[in-house]
Amino acid sequence: MEATDDTAPEQPGDLSRPQKRLLKRLYNARTVPVVADERQFISYREAVRYLLSLDEEARESAYAQMKAHVRDKVR
Repeated sequence: MEATDDTAPEQPGDLSRPQKRLLKRLYNARTVPVVADERQFISYREAVRYLLSLDEEARESAYAQMKAHVRDKVR
């Protein structure tokens, strides 16, 4: 039986489970892009691919920008 994304153990440098869950919620049925580091992301996979390409400090910064962008657009 293969492990899915939710049950796979975290690899060093991987996103945490709460981060993955929040990103999935942010990008679910999204029609307006989320902006981070002056780049637009419309899907969960695009966002995760980008975040995993960054070093840990830059990743946390970009993740915080994504959360803030969605939070500001909802208000």
